[in-house]
Amino acid sequence: MNEQLEQALDQIAEEKGISREEIISMIEASLAAAFRKDYGEKNQNIVVQFNPENLAAKVFDVKTVVATPEEAAEDPQKLVDLESAQEIKKSYKVGDEIKTEITPKSGTNYGRIAAQTAKQVIIQKLREAERNVQFSDYKAKERTLQNGVVQRVEGDTILIDLGKATGVLFPSEQIRGEKYAIGQRLKVLILHVEPATKGPKITLSRSHPDMVRKLFELEVPEIFNGSVEIKAVAREAGSRSKIAVFSNQEGIDPIGSCVGQRGSRVQTVMAELGGEKIDIIEWSEDPVKFIANALSPAKILNVQLDEENKEAKVGVLEDQLSLAIGKAGQNVRLAARLTGWKIDINGEKIGGEESAANEAGSGLLDEQKPGETEAVPAGEEGIVEQESVDAAAEEAKEK
Repeated sequence: MNEQLEQALDQIAEEKGISREEIISMIEASLAAAFRKDYGEKNQNIVVQFNPENLAAKVFDVKTVVATPEEAAEDPQKLVDLESAQEIKKSYKVGDEIKTEITPKSGTNYGRIAAQTAKQVIIQKLREAERNVQFSDYKAKERTLQNGVVQRVEGDTILIDLGKATGVLFPSEQIRGEKYAIGQRLKVLILHVEPATKGPKITLSRSHPDMVRKLFELEVPEIFNGSVEIKAVAREAGSRSKIAVFSNQEGIDPIGSCVGQRGSRVQTVMAELGGEKIDIIEWSEDPVKFIANALSPAKILNVQLDEENKEAKVGVLEDQLSLAIGKAGQNVRLAARLTGWKIDINGEKIGGEESAANEAGSGLLDEQKPGETEAVPAGEEGIVEQESVDAAAEEAKEK
């Protein structure tokens, strides 16, 4: 191969991420456009075969054989009817390709306009190929985290430089209250990628629940290697998230793995999300136990399930009611999203049968079988707290 051409092909292939074969195809297309400009005729379908070894180019008029003249008339530049084809060679049949060489014997000398046309064609082809490579690369990265730099702020919309392409962070995908400055480095989730005329359209997100999932995958080796699994994520971006985790291996504490030593792992995730609070709860196949866990930190008295409508009625102590519901209903709302059950919370007083049920302790919650809808007692901690309150009240009366 010509040494200079080989160096040029290698350089373009490396810079643009395009194969040498594609670049040679672009050269052939540009030479065909130049030949058509200076030498081509109206009904010719010009195809060039370029030989990179000796830089020679052969020019052909290529047509496909169709059955009738009516079919050929639809595109006379590329089609020829069977009867006309058999006048050239009897063995031709429908579907065959006829290549007629029309390379000028004296060589091809292109004029200035034809050369300019060839240049424009190859530049256009290179841009198209580069856009296709970018689209394929980023399409494969959908729902993954990428590092980016804030490139431009246009009103509420943020443009993020991802290296080889620019992504868009729309207001709906931003964390509420988060501020962005030009040059700021941050992690973003590639939400979806679409082809566009000027390169791939990349929509980014920092508010999607998968953002939390992917950050934990980065920070927690047990999640990355599969020994701990994130079963569900519920998120109100910028405020609070709940994640349900489960261990596939005995001896591994899924919650402890996500929290890390002295909370180092979860704090790293929270810092990346601007201080967003994260509740880590243990996932369970038993919906009763899962719902009780999801309403953490509130202590649950009982859970009654309506499996047909996928509704759960949850009883809590009156002093736990506001904690179970959360500020503006956030805790119960996130628990409902996490579990997939509609949750109705009712406050209950301790007394009579309810007190007797409470004295049974929290062990019954662990023994509850999937599908059972009978009352599930609260933990012993709640009982101790209530007994202390009662004792204090009696002592005050005596005084």
